[in-house]
Amino acid sequence: GLLEKIRLCLIKKLLPRLGDRRKYHEQFASSTSFHGVHNIVHTQSRARRALWLLIVAGCLAIVIWQICSRFIYYFSWPTTTTVVVQYVENIKFPAVTFCNLNRFQADAVSNLKVIFLIWNIVSAILQKFAMEDKYSQELNDFLLGNQNFSIKEFTRQNGFYLNSSTLLECDFFGKPCYPQDFEHVFTEYGNCFTFNHNDLSSRRVSLSGRGLHLLFDVQQDKFTDEPALGYTDAGITFVIHSPQELPRFDGLGLLTPVGTHAQVAIRQLKSIIQEYPWGECKPDIKLQYHKIYSTSGCLLECKARYIQDWCGCLPFILPGNGTECDLLKFYKCVYPAVYYIEIKGLCTVGTHNSTCPTPCEETDYPTTVTYSSFGGEKAIKYFSTKLKKSPEYIRQNLVRIEIKYHDLSYKITQQQKALTISELLADVGGQLGLFCGASMITIIEVLEYIFTNFCWMCIFLLLKAPEMPQWNNPSQNQATHKEKKRGIQEC
Repeated sequence: GLLEKIRLCLIKKLLPRLGDRRKYHEQFASSTSFHGVHNIVHTQSRARRALWLLIVAGCLAIVIWQICSRFIYYFSWPTTTTVVVQYVENIKFPAVTFCNLNRFQADAVSNLKVIFLIWNIVSAILQKFAMEDKYSQELNDFLLGNQNFSIKEFTRQNGFYLNSSTLLECDFFGKPCYPQDFEHVFTEYGNCFTFNHNDLSSRRVSLSGRGLHLLFDVQQDKFTDEPALGYTDAGITFVIHSPQELPRFDGLGLLTPVGTHAQVAIRQLKSIIQEYPWGECKPDIKLQYHKIYSTSGCLLECKARYIQDWCGCLPFILPGNGTECDLLKFYKCVYPAVYYIEIKGLCTVGTHNSTCPTPCEETDYPTTVTYSSFGGEKAIKYFSTKLKKSPEYIRQNLVRIEIKYHDLSYKITQQQKALTISELLADVGGQLGLFCGASMITIIEVLEYIFTNFCWMCIFLLLKAPEMPQWNNPSQNQATHKEKKRGIQEC
């Protein structure tokens, strides 16, 4: 039958004779590029053969050990960090956001303490805040009597403003700048204003030691915080950040008290992080309402999604297009929701499996700040005459800030793979060549030799199978099938 013809074909054509198989083994040992094998096969002396066998086995063991160690090291995802200082002819100027430490006008409402409590509840989304129970009844009475009150519009109209009376001087690289060059933004300090928010191409500096020069009048008599709630400072706070990112004051803001002159020297530091598993960044993460990815922007969007789902509204200081939350929802829903998000860790930062992993590329601006008292006696008299204010007013309200680059250079801190694929292959090839004289061609030769012998073994086992003669006997196959079926039923 057909099976018998297949069996004869396997015997005659595919399975070589014993002498041919021995000849094939000898030819492989003589022609292979795996060094040392031919010395084992063709050496007549048994001592010399045993010696070469030990040498080849030892070299092979060392190669396997070295290759395994390189693969183990590679899959530990090692990294190295390089620091490069790059000098340039001109460099982009960062964005700077300025805020008055006094958030609201003193004559805006009669009970300013309640306004500060409301704003603390609102800004708790951006910074941690715990309201004391002694103010809850006072706040409830205000909310019930002012249900249409909008903290957003109140802050915009009665918070710190930037005009010719509060921004007395502005100079950027020798050219005057004006209040309209600043963009309004809400932060935990209320109304704030950002310079260079659009990252304009003209906002570059080509000389170190020159930059942005500002003179503020904080107007303490108009803007007064509530000391009972912990607001005791007066001056300007500012943060230096990338023009594509939102300002973040939590731990990063610089304070300049009244009557001082602050000189700020900045540097540009770019950090490049490897993606997981070498680093902790994920390059495929995109933000919906921010141009570039940042952990602070990701946190804001994460909180916005949870609050939108739970409260059906969106706080105005969070990114998004949802319906603005009123004061009652802020107090009853948003504030507890933020607390719950922080306690349960729903929006986390840092590692690759967190909600907001570290960015793959980030630009920071380390600063060095020096302070001096604002103006001498002549300067005090000059500004007193110019502004028609008393010398005491000048000392208690004016703040001068200078922001400039330390030098025209930026530092790049880059995380790199300590071992790439090409370097791993080079290491493996070097170990094979050093101890065995092997290459990629040698590996193919060995694989071909192993495959050929495996095929011969399979053919041999197939020909020696005891079931082979029974395949052509239908009656015997039926009897065997019945016996198996009876055995299954008994089982």
